[in-house]
This record gives sequence, structure tokens and C-alpha cells, in this order.
Amino acid sequence: MEEGWRRFLTENDNALIAATSWAKKKPFGLGDRPALLIVDDYYAALGYPRMDILEAVKNWPSACGMSGWEAIDRTVNLLDSARSAGIPVFYTTSFGRRPTPWNRKGSTVISPKGDGPGPYDIAGEIAPFPEDTIIEKSTPSAFQGTSLEIILRSQNRDTVLVCGEATSGCVRSTVVDACTAGFAVGIIGECCFDRFEASHWMSLFDMNQKYGDLVDIDDVKAYLKSLP
Repeated sequence: MEEGWRRFLTENDNALIAATSWAKKKPFGLGDRPALLIVDDYYAALGYPRMDILEAVKNWPSACGMSGWEAIDRTVNLLDSARSAGIPVFYTTSFGRRPTPWNRKGSTVISPKGDGPGPYDIAGEIAPFPEDTIIEKSTPSAFQGTSLEIILRSQNRDTVLVCGEATSGCVRSTVVDACTAGFAVGIIGECCFDRFEASHWMSLFDMNQKYGDLVDIDDVKAYLKSLP
């Protein structure tokens, strides 16, 4: 996946990566008690039905369009592996219309009227199972003002595998807080998405450099099979 961000790095950036010992040289590593955390894969971030982003935003202003739906399809595969391995699965979604301290744009989510899904309903393709945990949040990070960390520690989890949207927003904020709390972090880039391509790729670059390991689905499958 590194090829994705290389086109956004300048010649000087690449020279610095090669020259400084600060740049990441090898993976940080993952533990042996992971949980999967799927961040904000709801319809407001996707648009419904499936369509290109420039069409989707006409009715769903915060939609990511087809890049989001393609990530959802890959997340289906990821979930199958996670459930087969028996690791806990967490989802986050928004408080929705409830009072929230984090809405500086003063914007509202608009979705088409009718019998379709609600804006903060998790995409049906990856719908939670009864045993999964759904965390409602009102800030970008899944850890701020929620019970997520307490639940992870009560289950002796040492690793958080993170995917979802937006790569540069709620995913990044969650990854930073997971690292800060002492968890090993795997960022599943193939299952992350964003409205802006540059933001997506450079956020993956930053998170991989500083807070966790960027992993693809095949990496995750092999890792889960290796667990004791």
C-alpha cells in the first residue's frame, strides 16, 4: 500500500525518510489478544444506494461514495476472518441528533426521505452480530467519553485492529488514542476510506510512521491464524 502515498511525498520528504533515524524502519508489532474496531461505517458516510461520490453528496453531504462501498466489501471479508478467529468485534457510530459538543461546522446530516436506512445505521453488509459491541460516540475518537477502553481492558485485550472512516478524522483520532493508551495498533488500510484521496493516503502514512502498523487483509488473516 505504500505506493498510494508515494505520489504525495516530495523529493525532500523521501530524502528525509532515507536519512533520518526517526523514520520507522520496521513494524512496531502486534500483541496476541486483539480486538477488531470498525469506526463509523454508517450510511451517512457512504451514501445510499451505491453511487459515485459527486452524486452521493447531493443527498448525503458527508458521503464518501464508491471508495467507501469498496472498503465495506473488503470489510465483509475481514469480518469473516475475525469471527472465525473468535476475537471480539466493536463498532462505533454517532449519537446522531442527540446533543454533541463536537459539531463546529454547525452542519446537519441530511438523508433522503422514505423507507431507506437511517444516516447512522451501520451498513447492512457488515451489520453487527448480537454478541458484538456498539459504541456510540460524540467526538472523533472512539475512546473519548466512551466505555471502549474499560471494556478492552476488562477483556485483557492488548491490540486494536482499526478500520473505517474517515481515515484522516475518526480513524486517525482513534488510532492516536489507542496508541496513547498503550495498545498495539494495526491499521487495516484496505478497509479505511475518506472523502479526499490525499487525506486518506497521507493519514495512513502518518499513522504507520508514528502510532501503529499499516496491515492489509492478508496480513491480518495470517496474524489471526497465528494466535495462540
